[in-house]
Amino acid sequence: MEFKSVLLDDKAIKRTLKRISHEIIEKNKGVEDIVLVGIQRRGVPIAHRIAKLIGEFEGESVQVGCVDITLYRDDLTELGEQPVVNNEHIGIDVKNKKIILVDDVLYTGRTVRAAMEAIIEHGRPANIQLAVLVDRGHRELPIRADYVGKNVPTSSKEIISVNVEELDKEDSVVIYEV
Repeated sequence: MEFKSVLLDDKAIKRTLKRISHEIIEKNKGVEDIVLVGIQRRGVPIAHRIAKLIGEFEGESVQVGCVDITLYRDDLTELGEQPVVNNEHIGIDVKNKKIILVDDVLYTGRTVRAAMEAIIEHGRPANIQLAVLVDRGHRELPIRADYVGKNVPTSSKEIISVNVEELDKEDSVVIYEV
């Protein structure tokens, strides 16, 4: 892989998450019945950061759950023959809640579709919204994000790498050429 450029540095990520947090509050007219659900791996720390910011802005906390969608993926040939389920529950009640699904990169839409299936299996939410740090295009399913940190049109020969402090010891979004 050949490094192309840094799309977001740590300060840009902080600004982006603040904006997304405000947009969530505004669109939902507050935080009542909002639950954030991060998609494993990097969606989870991003969801926790958004929840913390919403708490600071609104003075109310929002619940955060996580979903590991390995079992629900329809492209298992790329992931292995026997999927492993790391958690069988989301960790929160989703019934009649406004679910904000959080992920790092939106690409084909397959991960989001699988996450929605996992959530719905645990109850019927009032609605499901999607927040992503980066939308790189190339959708294979009719899925779009409600909250987007940065739109980055990419080629299929490019890779977006999101690093978060909690897992990678730094915050950045980098693009590489394969």
